[in-house]
Amino acid sequence: MKTDRTIGFKQIFQWGVLPLLAIAYPIVAHLAAASTEPDFLDVLVAVTPLSCLAFLMAWRSSRRKTMLVVCLAGVGLLYAASGWLLIHYRWVFLLEHAGLYALLCWTFGNTLQRGQVPMITGFARMVHGELSKALLSYTRWATWAWTAYFGGVSGLSLMLFWLTPIETWSTFANLLGGPLLALMFAGEYAARCLALPAVDRAGPLEAIRAYRQASSRHRTGQP
Repeated sequence: MKTDRTIGFKQIFQWGVLPLLAIAYPIVAHLAAASTEPDFLDVLVAVTPLSCLAFLMAWRSSRRKTMLVVCLAGVGLLYAASGWLLIHYRWVFLLEHAGLYALLCWTFGNTLQRGQVPMITGFARMVHGELSKALLSYTRWATWAWTAYFGGVSGLSLMLFWLTPIETWSTFANLLGGPLLALMFAGEYAARCLALPAVDRAGPLEAIRAYRQASSRHRTGQP
């Protein structure tokens, strides 16, 4: 009974709470970043994603107690520096947006080096197993496309932050980030449909399912 209840809570969180947060947070972040009279609530909005990520990583760490203590100490440091953060909190938003896309650009681009498996090729193998020559070629091209997309968004974010009013940057970073990502997924899927036969295609849900299965096997040590 307890297991069923836990699974139920997980499903509610994954399909109810997470989508709601994905919609609500960009709006709240835009209002905080573009605020003409910043307050500590705006600072809290800015530091929440990084803080949640740090606590999540600490919770999953093999040294959970130690890492949680480190995270709590970090929260204390943030509180001690709250005056400085109130003046510079928009830099936190920039770090989260441009930094995340730069990291994704480096992560995808690094797999394009000689001897490495392109990122999209690895995802495709989780779905299809053995890949045809056409799919191998396409997935390498797709990895290049995603690398360019992530790098372009990061660079444009930096440029808008420096050269335009903060409202313009925040609109791009917070409000247009999701729609632009959805357009990129749609464009890449359209290209896949044009370039590959039906047997070599997989929809986003199939890819997500295969990735989760592979991750589950990796955690449990299964081949």
